[in-house]
Amino acid sequence: MKVSEDLRQAVLQAAFSGKLCERSENDAIVEYESICSEIKNLKKAKCISTNKSYPLVNCGRDDNYPSNWIITNLGNVVFNRGQKTPDKDFVYIDIGSIDNKKHCLSKNENVVNFSKAPSRARKVVQLGDVIYSTVRPYLHNLCIINKEYSLETIASTGFAVMSCPKMLNNKYLFYYLLSPDFDKYANSTDNSKGVAYPAINDEKLYKATIPLPPLAEQQRIVEKVQELMAKIDELEKIENELEALKKDFPINMRNALLQAAMQGKLTKQRKEDGNAKTILNEILKSNSKKYSVINDYPFDIPDNWCWCKLNNIALVNGGYAFKSIEFKNDGIRVIRISDFNEYGFVDKKIVRYEYSDALAPYIINEKDILLCMTGGTVGKSLFVPKHKEIYVSNQRVATIKSSSFIIPEYLNLIILSPLTQKVIIDSKNSTNDNISMDTIKNFAIPLPPLAEQQRIVEKLDKLLPLL
Repeated sequence: MKVSEDLRQAVLQAAFSGKLCERSENDAIVEYESICSEIKNLKKAKCISTNKSYPLVNCGRDDNYPSNWIITNLGNVVFNRGQKTPDKDFVYIDIGSIDNKKHCLSKNENVVNFSKAPSRARKVVQLGDVIYSTVRPYLHNLCIINKEYSLETIASTGFAVMSCPKMLNNKYLFYYLLSPDFDKYANSTDNSKGVAYPAINDEKLYKATIPLPPLAEQQRIVEKVQELMAKIDELEKIENELEALKKDFPINMRNALLQAAMQGKLTKQRKEDGNAKTILNEILKSNSKKYSVINDYPFDIPDNWCWCKLNNIALVNGGYAFKSIEFKNDGIRVIRISDFNEYGFVDKKIVRYEYSDALAPYIINEKDILLCMTGGTVGKSLFVPKHKEIYVSNQRVATIKSSSFIIPEYLNLIILSPLTQKVIIDSKNSTNDNISMDTIKNFAIPLPPLAEQQRIVEKLDKLLPLL
């Protein structure tokens, strides 16, 4: 539980045990009889519905509370406005109308035609009433009706509607229904029945005890609680921000380390490493591929590094175009976009294919890099671990094979780096969740000398696991 939530509980606990506010000698002593008399007169005037009477649990003074407070049943100090079957269009309040985090009603009016009224739309509510969901009370779906609606307002029978006499502050009642003591009572296994949808019935609800201070002190308690809750809300906002930072920290730090590595800022450069351009000259001599010059450098790199494209220093292949109807239960394993995650191959719904020489160019070797080219997993990559059986990729998985000019572990870091991931994300946005083979072949590669590649790999091998 967050510190902010602990503080909320502590504030409410103190408030309803008489330890949050100073008491005044000028406060009138609460007289239970005067409350009963007020409610009785309201009933006589037919202003309210006649509630079933419940035996008192503990009415009177209690040594655990201030001497001018009384302890009584909730059902003896609140009333309701009865029920009716809607006979004209009305505003309906159901569980979905309440934000149980802010404990407020939706800004929109849910107007319902009376002929289509739900069977649960029965309870009459008015401005100032407190409504409390008796279904799954641990969700705290409660609020004060704090605005006038354009039409008559009817609430679901899933709510207990509590109107307050003059001796009971409705905001005091609202905060009490959120207090640890009441919450414990409402959600105890003795009172809240049911498995999927535990609920507390009216008899149990109204038998709950409530500590009642003088009206003036009720107001002081409400004001103090509101003052402290506002500060706790600020604390919770900070907690949420810190939680988000904590959640994102490993990813952000990993990206920062990878970016620093790709810029040559993670390790010390050495003259004796030579120049990466020498590597490119060797590439040009060893094959007929033309070296692709990168004119727009993504960022600056050390003088003895150079920019090239992935296709210059690695072999990039698409997979074999298998026909799914030809898959078998035996043979070599076919790797599809659904068959791996960042931790390795997933042994689910394995499909196989009979080996032939035509599949030789598509065999997956240890330290190859696989890259999903389409679908929901587009952009996901895997540095292939050591494996015993023969794997081949299908046409939706690109295989990147390093050469003698680049260390495979370093190449994998480039694929994982923000530099390449941005290209992947931009490509997804423009090609409807697809990465073309040309896009992959043209990935920009910051190429250091081989010795520097090795130091970068060793450095990140030490740092990344710490995240």
